[in-house]
Amino acid sequence: MSLPCRDSEERAGFVTEPRIGGIRSCYREFMATEIAIHISQTSPTTSEATIRKHRVLIDRPEPKGGSDEGPMGGELFLAAIGGCFMSNLLAAIRAREAAVTEAKLEIIGTLADSPSRFSAVDMFVSANYEDDALFEKLVDIADRGCIMMNTLRGKLEVNLRIATSV
Repeated sequence: MSLPCRDSEERAGFVTEPRIGGIRSCYREFMATEIAIHISQTSPTTSEATIRKHRVLIDRPEPKGGSDEGPMGGELFLAAIGGCFMSNLLAAIRAREAAVTEAKLEIIGTLADSPSRFSAVDMFVSANYEDDALFEKLVDIADRGCIMMNTLRGKLEVNLRIATSV
């Protein structure tokens, strides 16, 4: 169970607030230049991430010793890349009132060993559209505007490809 903030934490900008389930927790209000989430253990193998007002369970599959209550961190990492890109793509489509529908993204992470990590990420984006050049431009805008893509660029091989129109 979380405890109310200590005096030193309150002076540092942390606040105590009743959270879901009546638990009082100490957390910090972050500036617009920061993103923060809170993760707490909920069972022997499961944790829960609180992201703004959203909750996500994180666990390992049963064959890896977990109880499969949620995706693994690596799966969430891939979802974060795809979600960030897709959010930017949808914003670009909406801002330009482009005739693009049914946008989809498939993300494949290639695993490497010693230490365990992703060695590459392949993303395949598709949608219904008629103007190839416009869709390519929208994909480029989404790529350049995505925090995850900008963070990973030069650090992890991320391949973005446009799949054939659906």
